[in-house]
Amino acid sequence: MASLIYNIGKKEILSGEIDLTNDTIKCAMVTSSYTPNKDTHEHFDDIDNEVVGSPYVAGGSELANKAFNADNTNDRGEFDADDVTWAVATLTARAAIIYKDTGTPATSTLIAYVDFGDDYSTTGEDFTIEWDSEGVLYLGE
Repeated sequence: MASLIYNIGKKEILSGEIDLTNDTIKCAMVTSSYTPNKDTHEHFDDIDNEVVGSPYVAGGSELANKAFNADNTNDRGEFDADDVTWAVATLTARAAIIYKDTGTPATSTLIAYVDFGDDYSTTGEDFTIEWDSEGVLYLGE
């Protein structure tokens, strides 16, 4: 499955309902058993097959040091954050879910599904999501 931006995430970013700077934006992880649907999956309670493992906590981790870039070369705006690490982890993940956390899964809006391209596992080592050099996600042509 390719990475995608959920339609509800697009709508709420454009309408200002999601403020990527000031809202709590989190990164959760799912297994290969989760099948994203950009049309019908709108909130975190639509997500199934979230990763279970140590020290991963359900709901994931908050993105830190969020930043933006206007990439004039590629005609797009980019959203970036620090890489996310779960230290001394034992888990297997296929993708990351980026979402606005309201504290209630039924109102926590999905933003993006980031497919790793394969399952990644670690046993007793750090599990790090290294975001692309051009950011976590971008809007462009």
